[in-house]
Amino acid sequence: MSTTEQYTPIEQTGVGKKAAGPVGWLDDRLGLAGVAKKNLRKVFPEHWSFMLGEIALWSFVVLLLTGVFLTFWFQPSMTEVEYHGSYLPFNGLEMSQAYKSTLDISFDIRGGLLIRQIHHWAAALFIAAMIAHMLRVFFTGAYRKPREINWLIGVGLFSLGLVEGFAGYSLPDDLLSGTGLRFVDGLIRSIPLVGSYLEFFIFGGEFPGDEIIPRLYMAHILLIPAILLGLIGAHMLLLVYHKHTQWPGPGRTEQNVVGYPMLPVYAAKAGGFFFVVFGFTALMGALLQINPVWVYGPYNPSEVTAGSQPDWYMGFSEGLVRLMPGWESTFFNYTWSWNVFIPAVGGLTGLFVVLGAWPFIEQWITGDKRDHHLLQRPRNAPFRTAIGVAGMTAYGVAWAAGGNDIIATKFHMDIYTLTNIFRVGFFVFPVIAFMITKRICIGLQRADANRILHGYETGVIERSPDGGFSERHAPLPAGQQYTLTAHDRVPVLEAPAETDENGVAAPHSRKEKVRSWLQTKYYRDTLDKPTVEDVHHAEEHLGEIDGHPVELGDEFQGVSETGVPRVH
Repeated sequence: MSTTEQYTPIEQTGVGKKAAGPVGWLDDRLGLAGVAKKNLRKVFPEHWSFMLGEIALWSFVVLLLTGVFLTFWFQPSMTEVEYHGSYLPFNGLEMSQAYKSTLDISFDIRGGLLIRQIHHWAAALFIAAMIAHMLRVFFTGAYRKPREINWLIGVGLFSLGLVEGFAGYSLPDDLLSGTGLRFVDGLIRSIPLVGSYLEFFIFGGEFPGDEIIPRLYMAHILLIPAILLGLIGAHMLLLVYHKHTQWPGPGRTEQNVVGYPMLPVYAAKAGGFFFVVFGFTALMGALLQINPVWVYGPYNPSEVTAGSQPDWYMGFSEGLVRLMPGWESTFFNYTWSWNVFIPAVGGLTGLFVVLGAWPFIEQWITGDKRDHHLLQRPRNAPFRTAIGVAGMTAYGVAWAAGGNDIIATKFHMDIYTLTNIFRVGFFVFPVIAFMITKRICIGLQRADANRILHGYETGVIERSPDGGFSERHAPLPAGQQYTLTAHDRVPVLEAPAETDENGVAAPHSRKEKVRSWLQTKYYRDTLDKPTVEDVHHAEEHLGEIDGHPVELGDEFQGVSETGVPRVH
């Protein structure tokens, strides 16, 4: 009997017949079968940069798993108790119940310290992966229509991730996390008019109060994770609905997706990647110490740890405060602390407002309202790439300024001179980075155009009858030519009309002038891709050269310096 004759469809087996009733009942009311059949074969493209979002997703799963373990033993209480445990240097010392339970998890619960460290490393990896994923989306233009809402969801996930990370960082109630809470208390108090009222509302009284740890705990394990789960679900649903973006290449258009189906290929890869992320964080948790709370001791409002630094993802906010001059004003018997409010509250708010508004700003400048499913190489959008690098530079300066005291101590530098360098650099370095990045992008565009029009260097040296030597060029394969030219041409810019057909001043002419000026800046110096006629002329020119010693073919990509054929 053949294998085909031995196969019995699942719906005809005993188990299938028994499950048919409940499954059919659910399908009649929810229509899950049609949705599953349509989406389980959904195609996902393959490229290493797409895995950055998956690192963030699986890091969040690791956070959930390890967080559940920690909730069994952590006590979110600020009640003062006397410590008697395995860490002998603290025996007899008064501390909060929260700090005591953290020490118990670290020293008395089997595997507790490992899980604590995995949880903390996963949190750092979660934020880092989100930032890297957002940078990939930004530099490739993946946020363009129709994905603006998904970009906003991503900005919301990033902001909530920062808050969630800070809340978890503050829960142990050690001296370092308490210093961070004191910093946040100063930010809240700097808000004009309502700052002190907000402080009493959040802390349950004057800092530190008795309620902040239980409130942060509820936000950390319940409120913020629930919102994050909802946003991640919406993010994934929109990803499925809009279909995945992909890099340009042969066979890839705005109307299709080239890759592997969800089942079985992509699901198997994603499942394996989860274990890679989990194993990596477990390895870091086992080998690399992070947040040793017993070194800092319990929090005491009258003490501050020397050289205290927040987790890396919050360092830029502290750096902005350190860069700001000590400006204060007094109005109506109120002190307005601009030195804290502008850099911290205004800086954080401005960051997320600019991030959220950028897709709409760019769309307004360019006037491009088409759907985009093909990604852009960063070099083909030099203005956007330069803006992104300038923003990263400003972030880096602020981040480094957050540790100006550590830098000054370790490198024996004057802290005031260092701070002034950072103050100037916060405004100057991004401009320099913008100009350098834009020139690099334009140079890469020219290199691409040169490869298309003049071919690639084959490494084959020819000798002419008069004794001269030259390296032979060959035209790029059609697939590579398509990849290098699969982007929009630079639009023809037109000056806005100052008057209408009747000679009357056109409405919104000032707005259009501003838009036209920004559009000019956006496309300025951008090199247009070669035309079809240019490519055909270049191929004819290369084909007219005589004396070819070998037939190259599409697979030959030149030779290296050692004479070995290159494989691209």
